[in-house]
Amino acid sequence: MSEKENMLAGLFYDPADAELKQARQEARRLLLQYNSTDPADHKKREEITSRLFGRAGKGLHIEAPFFCDYGSQIFFEDRVFINFNCVILDCARVDIGEGTQIGPSVQIYTATHPTEPKARAEGKEFAATVKIGKNVWIGGGSIILPGVKIGDHAVIGAGSVVTKDVPALAVVAGNPARPIRQFYDFKKENTND
Repeated sequence: MSEKENMLAGLFYDPADAELKQARQEARRLLLQYNSTDPADHKKREEITSRLFGRAGKGLHIEAPFFCDYGSQIFFEDRVFINFNCVILDCARVDIGEGTQIGPSVQIYTATHPTEPKARAEGKEFAATVKIGKNVWIGGGSIILPGVKIGDHAVIGAGSVVTKDVPALAVVAGNPARPIRQFYDFKKENTND
């Protein structure tokens, strides 16, 4: 398997691999264009995001500056809003659901490193997917760690470090993020399923 295939499979991979370096350089070129494009030039921004991301849903709005590793592993559904200075390390797939709002300086990580010193010194890393449901609100300065799934309609309090999955309709905050409350799902409770 290639290093890229290893990366996407969640296996150890070498980030210094030539194919991966080239893909990151292409993403940097597109990000430089995006981040320097007039915010009123929607057509140019849509052209760049359609080339950069795995999917750029309708109504995607990203305030510059925005940063990512590859872009091609980021899949946005419709009407996603991302505020200034967001960083997404997309060494694995990142899905962001419809209507999700992401505050300023949010960081979403899929890349991680071995905790064992000898393995880490070899320069290998691995990645785990992140899935963010629909209509999620992630407060400014929050960090989402590799492998985390955030359910639909959840709220992440500003400055939180999300280390574990967050259920739908939950409000979590803190470092590490802990549940604060759970919203009642009227639709689910009033069906005869």
